[in-house]
Amino acid sequence: MAVSERSDFNRRAMTDIVTSSSTSRSNLKPTKRPRRRPQSERREEATNTILDAAEKLFALHGRDGVTLRAIATAAGVDTALIHYYFGDKDGVFRAVFARRAGEVNAARIAAMDAYEARVGDATTIEGVLDVFLRPIYEMVIEKGEGWVYFAAIVGHANASHFGGKDVMAENFDPIVQRFIGMLKALAPEAPPERIYWFFDLVSSSLTHGLAQTGRIDDVSGGLCTSADLGSALETMIAVFSSGFRSVGR
Repeated sequence: MAVSERSDFNRRAMTDIVTSSSTSRSNLKPTKRPRRRPQSERREEATNTILDAAEKLFALHGRDGVTLRAIATAAGVDTALIHYYFGDKDGVFRAVFARRAGEVNAARIAAMDAYEARVGDATTIEGVLDVFLRPIYEMVIEKGEGWVYFAAIVGHANASHFGGKDVMAENFDPIVQRFIGMLKALAPEAPPERIYWFFDLVSSSLTHGLAQTGRIDDVSGGLCTSADLGSALETMIAVFSSGFRSVGR
């Protein structure tokens, strides 16, 4: 190869190398690190995971039958994280209760407001019972497994001496007092104690029905099932409406 030819070859080779090197560098883009999720988002996910696990355990075993270690194992977290967010087991239980109770109360308030706006002073016992009972029944029917567990916890809390009275009062007393006020307006001549007893019987029937214990399945030989919450709701409204008419007598 002549000297001039070698020079041309070398120049072309160097040009190719430089071009290739420049192209390679232009294709090298800095690797982006995954976006770190906001702390509030991570906290919400962690607390919901813990509360979901605790809710199921409390529903199946009662508050006294559950330990923090069992909750941590079910949630796949360390017990230290539960202490950090909730303090102790009582804190977890109250948080489990409050999480869904707030949604129930909001639905009841909306139903009561809409009913009173629609009928004014012409309320009926059927209508008053409906706006108190239907929201929580429909949530348990429509919203899935977590609500079934919550209903079992409410039933246990309303029927036992293990401290459930306090969480029931914390979460439901304001809406209960509004319901009782609506009952009193329907029967202004009724002795107050009979109104309160009426509420107590409604409340007991409500939470027992929501707990879906299966007792009615056995007693009825399968004719009725505790999972048929729609039938339970309509029967409660019919039975208690008739019973209320005797309260003021």
